[in-house]
Amino acid sequence: MKLWMTLYAMTWIAFIEFMLVMTPGASIVFQYLHIVLGLVIIGMASYNFNGVRWTAVPGRVKRIAKTTFILSIAIGVLGLPLYFGIVGPILFGISLGGLILFFHVVVGFAIITQAAAVAIAYDMWEDEEFAKETAPGEVPEMPVPTNFRQ
Repeated sequence: MKLWMTLYAMTWIAFIEFMLVMTPGASIVFQYLHIVLGLVIIGMASYNFNGVRWTAVPGRVKRIAKTTFILSIAIGVLGLPLYFGIVGPILFGISLGGLILFFHVVVGFAIITQAAAVAIAYDMWEDEEFAKETAPGEVPEMPVPTNFRQ
């Protein structure tokens, strides 16, 4: 699979992850599917970071890809106590489990936004769109592809 494909695929898999966990009254199968897709995201984040790292793409894109990989590991670590049902003490009306769940969700949103940013930036760099400036207020039509990427 081409790098640009896995970059975009990771964004969509993260989106599917959100849809799985937001399904009310879902079966336990969804929880296990969520775990499996989470592991897939960690693998894809690693693959994407390593793929982007060995290109000449601007440094910011590489740093965001690296951060996305680190976040994917962090969300997995945050998911472990949730899976094992560790609730912990309640302080000021908030349980430790509730706090972990909050950060699990926040990091999930960060992953989907960072993955999308890397995918779009890499795609624009690969198509050399950064080299073509447009006039203020102008929104040019999409160029006709001359050679479809395979």
